[in-house]
Amino acid sequence: MKRHLRAASLLFNQPLLITPEMLDLGVGWANQVMHLNIVNIGSHVHEGAGAKLWHDDDDYGARLEQVEQNRRMAIGRTGVEVIPVSGILVSRGAHLDACEVMTSYEDLRRQLRTAVADPMVERIVLDIDSPGGSAVGAFELAADIRAMALQKPITGLVNFSAYSGGYLIAAACSEVVVSQTGGLGSIGVIAKHLDRSKMLENAGVKVTTVFAGDHKNDLSPHEPLTDQSMKVLQDIVQESYQMFVGAVADYRGLSVEKVIATQAGLFTGQTGIAAGLADRLQSPQDAVDHLSQLVAQGRAARGVGGISVRARAAAVQSRL
Repeated sequence: MKRHLRAASLLFNQPLLITPEMLDLGVGWANQVMHLNIVNIGSHVHEGAGAKLWHDDDDYGARLEQVEQNRRMAIGRTGVEVIPVSGILVSRGAHLDACEVMTSYEDLRRQLRTAVADPMVERIVLDIDSPGGSAVGAFELAADIRAMALQKPITGLVNFSAYSGGYLIAAACSEVVVSQTGGLGSIGVIAKHLDRSKMLENAGVKVTTVFAGDHKNDLSPHEPLTDQSMKVLQDIVQESYQMFVGAVADYRGLSVEKVIATQAGLFTGQTGIAAGLADRLQSPQDAVDHLSQLVAQGRAARGVGGISVRARAAAVQSRL
C-alpha cells in the first residue's frame, strides 16, 4: 500500500514533464490498483494482488560495486564517462522502484558532480532514453547541468528518446546528439486529476472532509473537480510551462516564441536538428567513439602518458 500511495502522489495533481502516452499508462495502473483496494475494503489484501510493477533485487550492492569497477576501467581507457538517464524521471531516490525503470534527479546530480570532480574524466555523456517525469526538481537539475557543462563538456546523447523532462536535461548539456531515428521534444507540461467519488459511491463509501483554509481541500480525489481546483491546477501547469520553454530557449539559444511554436510536438533525427533542438546526427555508439577519439587526440597533444594517468586515477580513488 505504501508504494501505491507514493506512486499515486507522483502521478496526480502536479505538473509533469512527461509524454501523455506514458502518463496514461500510469493512470491506468493507478486506477486498477485503487479499484482493487476499494473493492476489498474490510478484507486483507496481499501486497502482491493486482498489478505489481516492482521487483526485488538482493544483489543490488554487488551490482553497484561491479558497475563502479567497470566505470573506473572505462574512464581510464577513454577519459569519457557515460551516465545513463533511463526511464521515468523522479525528484528523489526515495521515489525509485515505483515502476520498472526510473532515474532520480538527486542521484543524477551526484553522479555528475563526481564526474566533474574526477580529473580522469575529460568528457561526460548523458545517455538519455526517457519519456520525462516530474517537474519538481527538474529545472534545478537542468540549471546545475548547465553550470557543470561550463567546467567540463557534457553531451546529451538521445539514445533513443529524450522527451519532455528528458529533453530538458538534454537541452542543458553542452551539445545534443541524436540518431536518425532518435526522438526528442514534447516541450510541454501536463497534469491529471483523478476523481474517485463515483467509484467510492458505488462501493458504498462516503468520505466527509473537514478543513480550514479555502485551498486546503483543492484537488481532492473524493469529489468532482471544482472550478477553484481547476484554476489552481491550470495555474500550476502554466507556471511550469513558462519555466520549461524559457529554459529550453536559454539553453538552446532559441527564441521563446520558436520553442512555443513546437507545441509539444515530437521530432525525429534531422527534423529535431532543423527545429534547433539538437546539434548533430550520429548513432549512439559512433558519438561515444567520436568523443573518445577527441580525448585521445587531446592526451596525445598534451603528452599525457599512461603512468601519469594512472597516478591521477589512484589519487582520485583514494579520495572516494
